[in-house]
Amino acid sequence: MQKKEQMVVAICNEIILRQPEIHTGDSVQTIYFGGGTPSVLSIQELQHIIDVIYTHYTVAKEVEITIEANPDDLTKQKIEQLAKSNINRLSIGIQSFFEEDLKIMNRAHNAKEAKESLALATQYFDNISIDLIYGIPNMSIDAWKQNIQTALDFGVPHISCYALTVEPNTALPKLIEKGEIAPVNDDLAQKHFEILVEILENNGFEHYELSNFGKPGFFSKNNTAYWQGKNYLGIGPSAHSYNGIQRSWNINNNTKYIKALQQNKLPSEIETLTITDRYNEYIMTGLRTQWGVSLLKVEKEFGKKHTDYLLQQAQKHIEQHLLYIDNNTLLVTKKGKFLSDGIASDLFLLNLE
Repeated sequence: MQKKEQMVVAICNEIILRQPEIHTGDSVQTIYFGGGTPSVLSIQELQHIIDVIYTHYTVAKEVEITIEANPDDLTKQKIEQLAKSNINRLSIGIQSFFEEDLKIMNRAHNAKEAKESLALATQYFDNISIDLIYGIPNMSIDAWKQNIQTALDFGVPHISCYALTVEPNTALPKLIEKGEIAPVNDDLAQKHFEILVEILENNGFEHYELSNFGKPGFFSKNNTAYWQGKNYLGIGPSAHSYNGIQRSWNINNNTKYIKALQQNKLPSEIETLTITDRYNEYIMTGLRTQWGVSLLKVEKEFGKKHTDYLLQQAQKHIEQHLLYIDNNTLLVTKKGKFLSDGIASDLFLLNLE
């Protein structure tokens, strides 16, 4: 049996073995094929995994089933096949519509493939998300605006945007070191971010999470569940899961993952989160979203001591117009959005138990 076939069998076995983790009466609201390049799986393999989920779990009627794909994977045949399957949402890693940016990021696709994949995808899918990267060195304001406008011209209802980060062992740090491109500039990234927010909000998108923009009815159910602290099961090598109290993660070695599941063993480690861990996680995820951090929830779940600490730490950010309180909810201002992760870390506590 080939390695890919063994992986599909192992994934299906993990799905079956973890069924008891779902509470009676709960239904699967979202299925997300992500991490690596799931589009290398054939339609038959993807459909088989989906069928196993439907057989062993209660799946919501309006379930969102997403697959991540790169533009170079999305041939006309592949898109037609995906459209005939249960998959109803595409997340396409466009990154940029400019050739020079894609080369800097060492992407496998080119600008022509980025546009062609979207032109095809929009003929078959209504629910499409694309990724764009901002803060790319040497990217002018005009070029960034063109990137956003190109996305809008294709009519995609969801856009995820991330600041460029310099990852070790990639081409980017070497190019910066040689002086071939400018270093990543935080001020440029912030300017790009502000332009992004303004243009997308003017075009009917809601900025529902720091990196995510969706038209009404097209928020990612998968992203929303994560940022609102809902339970999720992560299946496959390196996948993480969360049940509100514990976090677990699977081994990141494909061979060991497959071997364990051939023996009906779950290849995962489990960590029980402390109250402080859960408080910090709620602050981090809540501040990134338009739903903010509920002060009533903090008091109910973590106690008055945590609430008092939160309000005390938040005060200076409120005075600087980076945070505000509305209807017992702590929210980030427009000015504070780009800084929300840093603000959240200032509200964390190391230990209060």
